[in-house]
Amino acid sequence: MKSLFFILCSLLFICCSPPQKKEARTAGSGVVELKYAEGFSVDYFDGYKRVVVYSPWEQGAEYACYYLVEDSGAETPADGVKVQIPLPSLASASVTHFEFLAMLGELETLTGVCLPALAFNEDIVRKNAVGELLDLGDPFKINVEKTLSLRPSALMISGYNQNDANVQRVVQAGIPVLFNNEWMEKSLLGRAEWIKFVAAFYNKEALADSVFSEVERNYNTIKEKAAKAANKPQIMAGSNFRGTWYMPAGNSFMGRLFADAGAAYFYANDTTAGSLPLNVETVLKNFASADVWLNCNFASLDELLKADSKHGLFNAVKRKEVYNFNKRMLPSGANDFWESAVARPDLLLADVIAILHPGILPEHELIYAEKLK
Repeated sequence: MKSLFFILCSLLFICCSPPQKKEARTAGSGVVELKYAEGFSVDYFDGYKRVVVYSPWEQGAEYACYYLVEDSGAETPADGVKVQIPLPSLASASVTHFEFLAMLGELETLTGVCLPALAFNEDIVRKNAVGELLDLGDPFKINVEKTLSLRPSALMISGYNQNDANVQRVVQAGIPVLFNNEWMEKSLLGRAEWIKFVAAFYNKEALADSVFSEVERNYNTIKEKAAKAANKPQIMAGSNFRGTWYMPAGNSFMGRLFADAGAAYFYANDTTAGSLPLNVETVLKNFASADVWLNCNFASLDELLKADSKHGLFNAVKRKEVYNFNKRMLPSGANDFWESAVARPDLLLADVIAILHPGILPEHELIYAEKLK
């Protein structure tokens, strides 16, 4: 069930339908500078900030618009949702939001989350254990009654269906729903830059800019080292799930990760985002000779071979060069790969480089990746 949940998380884009375009508007007096993220913008006007979330599925279309005010009586345009800031409380439907809040020092504002048992962050685990967090249920079908009883200042969710009936009920009750679409960015730094989106709702743009700049510097420094590597090991990725192998597309953030780590990846030139659903025969044809298998969702080589004897045909398995991203996983199934790795792609990149090019980062100890034994 937990594996199914995480597979569904990585495939949200399949379920989406594009919204209608809105008229373009003039820019404000200043903007939050973005280098990598394409899914949102923040600009400033007299008396309010405007935050726009763009549709990942229709070029130039707006998915949502928010007007952030400190004075609840401030006048704002009618084509967006007014949100009073800084947020005194927040409910979250995705574990991918947690590290952003932690880095901004705003975890204490979190009052409700979906499936808190799948949280890795120590503070959230503690808050849940002492009853300081309300369980809002399934993120794909949020518990409306509990959310309304909690009355958070806002609910942050992953945008995959604007017409979700439960979400609409929350909106109708007057609770702003903030669509955080970091998971649809095409690069890891693009995902990490969504800390600036979260920061806008807490008036912490300066802190977010500083934090992100440090992550960016670290990421690009080790990326440049990997670019100088003499060889590029051939890699494969993903896992066989009920007969379908979900392989990262070339233009997905995982595809970009492989390129930045100096890997040779069969689908590197693929221009799509998200995941590629493949059958096992296709994967064998294209990846039988791969040197390394990354992001394999099994705990051991024995478990991998018992799941499907065909796994033993891959060169990476024969070489015992198979890695999952489950090193920071709790018995509950909570995995920090889905949390802090979103905001700290520099650490994730370091893991992959250390696996593929041990000589580049000889002192690096794997953080998220773990070798199957």
